[in-house]
Amino acid sequence: MPSRLADRTKRLSLLLSLAMAGVVALPAPQGGLSPGMAVALADDDDGGDDDDDDDRGGSRGRGGDDRRADPQRILRPLFRQSTRAVRRAPVRRAVAVPEQAPNEIVAAGLDENALAGLTQDGFVIDGRVEVALVGGEMVRLIVPQGLTLEAARAAVSARSASATVDFNHFYQPQAADKAVCRGESCTLVRHMVGWPTGGDGSGMACLKPQRIGLIDTAINADHAVLARARLEVLSLGDEKDVASGEQHGTAVAALLVGAPGSRVPGLLPEAEVVAVDAFQRFRKTADIANVYDLVRALDLLVRRDIRVVNLSLTGPANAVLERAVAAAAGRGTILVAAAGNDGPNAEPVYPAAYDDVIAVTAVDKARNPYRRAVRGDHIDIAAPGVGVWTAASISGARQKTGTSFAAPFVTAAVSVLLSARPDLSPDALKAELMRSAEDIGKPGKDAVYGWGLLNARALCGT
Repeated sequence: MPSRLADRTKRLSLLLSLAMAGVVALPAPQGGLSPGMAVALADDDDGGDDDDDDDRGGSRGRGGDDRRADPQRILRPLFRQSTRAVRRAPVRRAVAVPEQAPNEIVAAGLDENALAGLTQDGFVIDGRVEVALVGGEMVRLIVPQGLTLEAARAAVSARSASATVDFNHFYQPQAADKAVCRGESCTLVRHMVGWPTGGDGSGMACLKPQRIGLIDTAINADHAVLARARLEVLSLGDEKDVASGEQHGTAVAALLVGAPGSRVPGLLPEAEVVAVDAFQRFRKTADIANVYDLVRALDLLVRRDIRVVNLSLTGPANAVLERAVAAAAGRGTILVAAAGNDGPNAEPVYPAAYDDVIAVTAVDKARNPYRRAVRGDHIDIAAPGVGVWTAASISGARQKTGTSFAAPFVTAAVSVLLSARPDLSPDALKAELMRSAEDIGKPGKDAVYGWGLLNARALCGT
C-alpha cells in the first residue's frame, strides 16, 4: 500500500503541474470541483465504479468535447485501482439470540388433572420427562396462539399452586475474545494459581480427583489432546435439533483432561469426565441451551452420583433451573459456573448468581480482572481466564479468553478436595476453597475478585 500511495501522489503532482502549465484545465471553484475535492471523491469508495456521462459526449470542461479538459476523466483512471484495493469485505453481524423460546413454557410438578385442563385450554405438551431433581415430571408446553408468554405462565401457574413454572430461557457458552499467540505468549497459565505440575518435586500423584460432570456444547473426542482421556459424552437424544459446535466444549474438556505431554496438558489428565451436550445450533452462528435441556442434563449427572459439575454457561434467572440447582446442592453436588462476559456493569447472570453455585470470574496474567467479566457480590473466586492456552475444535491449540475458561480451574480444585475429603458438604467445601484463596482485591470479599485468586498449592499441602 505505501508504494501505491507514493505512485498515486506522483501522478497527482504531475497532473497539477500540467494544469498550472495550461496543458490541462481545471474548473473554477464555482464549477463544483476543486483539485482537493476531486481527490476526496476518488478516495470515497461507495462500492461501485465512478461511471458518469463523460464517455457519452458530455462537455464539462472548456473546449467543448475536449476530454483533456475534464479533470475527473484524468483523475478517475489514476485512482480507480487504488480505490478498489482498499475495499473491505462485508462484516458479518452476529445474530442476536433471544432470551427465551418465543412460545414455550416449562413446568415442574404439574399433575395429570392440571395437564388435562391445560390441553383443553389449547396448550400442547411438547415434551415430558421424569426428573429426580424436581421430584417428579417436567413438561414443556407450547403456548396457544394469541396468548402472550406472561399470560401463559400465569395460566399454567394457576393450575397448580405447588408447580414451578417459567419460560424456556436460553443459555450460552461463555467464551469471548480470541487471540493469536506467538513464542513465549503460548504458555500455560496454571503457574498463576500454583497448580502442581510434577516439575517441582511435588508431582501430580497427590491429585486424585473425583469424577467431573461437564454440561457444555459438543466435544471433539477425536482431538489429539483427548485421545487418551477418560471422557464419556452423553446425548439428550433430541435428533430434531441441529448439533451444536465443538469449539467450546472441546476447549473446556481439554483444560480438564488433556493428555500429559500434549500441546494442552490437562489439569487432571487422569480424571474421568462425564459430559452432556445440552446445546444446539441457533441460526448457524450461536450455540444455545434451553432450561428444559439444562435441567435434564444436570439430572443425568446427579443420577450418576457425580459430585462436581462445571457449567461454563450463562443466562437469565429461571425458577425451574433454580429449583434443580437447589436440589442438586441438597444432594451434595458442587456446581461451578462462569461469572459471565457481559461486562463489569451488567446484571448478575445465572446459574453463577445462585447461592448454591460457586461463581468464577477471570483474571489475566498480571492478575488484573478480565475487562468483560461480570462483577457483583455473588462473585466467589477468581482464576486464569485471559489468553488461556487450550485445544482448538478440530486440531491443534490456541489462546482463548472468557470466564468459561476460568471455571475449569476451580472445578478441578473442587474435584481434588472432594476426593481427599468426600464428607465435605457443598457449603463446607466452598468455605475451604475461599479460605485458601489469595486475596488480590480489596481486603476480604469484593465484587471484582470475590475472595481472591484460586490457590491450588493447598491441594498437595505445598
